[in-house]
Amino acid sequence: MDKESKLIQIRKEKISQLKNNKINLYPNDFKPSCSIKKLREIIQEKPDSLGEKGEQFSMAGRMMAINKMGKSSFIRFKEGADQFQVYLQKNGIGDESYSLFKKLDIGDFIGVKGPIFQTRTGEWTLLCKEFRLLSKAVRPLPEKFHGIKDPEKRYRQRYLDLIMNKDSREIFIKRSKIVASMRSFFEENGFMEVETPMMQPLAGGAEATPFKTWHNALGMELFLRIAPELYLKRLVVGGFEKVFEINRNFRNEGVSTRHNPEFTMVEFYQAYVDYEDLMDLTEEMFESIANNISGSNKVEYQGQIIDFKKGWPRIPMIESLTEIGQIAPDILNSTDALLEFAQKNSIHITKKERHGKILTKLFDVLVEPKLIQPTFITGYPVEVSPLSRKNDLKPEITDRFELFIAGREIANGFSEINDPEDQYSRFLMQVQQRDEGNDEAHIMDSEYVEALEYGMPPTAGEGIGIDRLVMLLTDSPSIREVILFPHMKKSV
Repeated sequence: MDKESKLIQIRKEKISQLKNNKINLYPNDFKPSCSIKKLREIIQEKPDSLGEKGEQFSMAGRMMAINKMGKSSFIRFKEGADQFQVYLQKNGIGDESYSLFKKLDIGDFIGVKGPIFQTRTGEWTLLCKEFRLLSKAVRPLPEKFHGIKDPEKRYRQRYLDLIMNKDSREIFIKRSKIVASMRSFFEENGFMEVETPMMQPLAGGAEATPFKTWHNALGMELFLRIAPELYLKRLVVGGFEKVFEINRNFRNEGVSTRHNPEFTMVEFYQAYVDYEDLMDLTEEMFESIANNISGSNKVEYQGQIIDFKKGWPRIPMIESLTEIGQIAPDILNSTDALLEFAQKNSIHITKKERHGKILTKLFDVLVEPKLIQPTFITGYPVEVSPLSRKNDLKPEITDRFELFIAGREIANGFSEINDPEDQYSRFLMQVQQRDEGNDEAHIMDSEYVEALEYGMPPTAGEGIGIDRLVMLLTDSPSIREVILFPHMKKSV
């Protein structure tokens, strides 16, 4: 039997003894009157009015340290992220309560009541007059010194990670503030928050492999959405001209430091603007969020300073391939020459790929990792942009951008197609690509085309990966660090 199993066995024996003594191990009638945070505020505001004969406070939390000294003991208990010290005396809480306390363990939840005083070292401490067991823990917490080093265990047992790891806890507090800051930004700019279906009869809005499910009552196959785009644009058709949604998307693809099959995005759409307006809005939003969360428009990410101050570079994709990717300009229009270049540079691209797809794959390898500071890449090929409006002057490219920070894509936006015939022809192009073997290409969505036939105003829309944004603003190297319960294989 290993050490942990022995400790669990000892605790189970204690629990059995306590139950035999008619001790309620899980009562639900203790009501704290004060939090640790509030108590610290009271101490700061009026320390002179506090003392052993002053106001008494009822508090509750998890015991994190116990120092037993015969007929008196010190406890350190934790409530949320805060900890406070308690001093117990046998003659202060009575023989029965003190006897119960001596049978308890680190990790148990307790309720205490009493005045507060300062120890000889100056630490404010609650002098316990009443003591209650609120919840008995069966399993021991990890040793405080060693903590949880194994990332696999940290992600699989996130609750332990949150108990023992202050930095991990702070990441998720900050994540909540980032989402709240983003929501506030949209509301202040006149956007309305909406919700669209998570289960859809057609998986549209992006190129990805969906998860499939089955609806028994309707007798039909449904897909967990890969994007909310086509529903949000239906709302623009319906007259909601500034909308946003913060919610989950699902893509049946690989798991890595940057990918999780279930992830959080915000998508937003605005009528009577174009993709350049959205780039302006995105700069303003990111700078605002960075200042709200970090107190500065500059943040450190993995040893690099990222500057969110407005005025980010906007580089056409073709230009980025020559200036950053070091591809000779004279081969960019030749599919054969690009394939030969890819082969010489050990970049895997099949001969079946269309010209626009080849360009974007070369971009992914040669340019994307080098885009550290916030940078917009514009002018994506039509072949890889089935929902983006064609550029009026160069119809082979679209009015689309992607935002890259720290060598990864953070956002994707474009001026929307509102010509139903153009959208229909793009869907047909995607259907042809599926026939050619691209399983992630769009399928025909006739109902969406029908919605466009009722008329959609000039519109631009964008999606931002919230998990990746949180990674940047919390200096987290892996997406698993910013998702409370990332997907993992079953434990053996």
